[in-house]
Amino acid sequence: MASALIYLFVVLAVAAVIYLLASLVFGRGEQLAPLPPGSTPTRLPPADIVAADVRALRFQQVLRGYKASEVDWALARLAGELDELHGRIALLEKQLDVAGQQLQEARAGCPDEPED
Repeated sequence: MASALIYLFVVLAVAAVIYLLASLVFGRGEQLAPLPPGSTPTRLPPADIVAADVRALRFQQVLRGYKASEVDWALARLAGELDELHGRIALLEKQLDVAGQQLQEARAGCPDEPED
């Protein structure tokens, strides 16, 4: 019985030493440095979000992934920006159609130039 306890103690000691060495060599496996409590890396400009802003977007990591409130906020901002862009595109397309119709009406109303 005593030899089994000694064997168990030696195995646990070896495992602890291997774990500590691996932790020192490889770190905790995080790509980002831990943030101070209460801070967030999530940043977006107030308007005119571009692709580089989305690519640079980072979220605070918590126990089971990313902080849900930050992800929800970023998705809502991006959805709003997309809605605004689609609205501007629709307005410009409508203005282009109206201008095209006005041009066709102006061409139809003008007499042809006489040929020499």
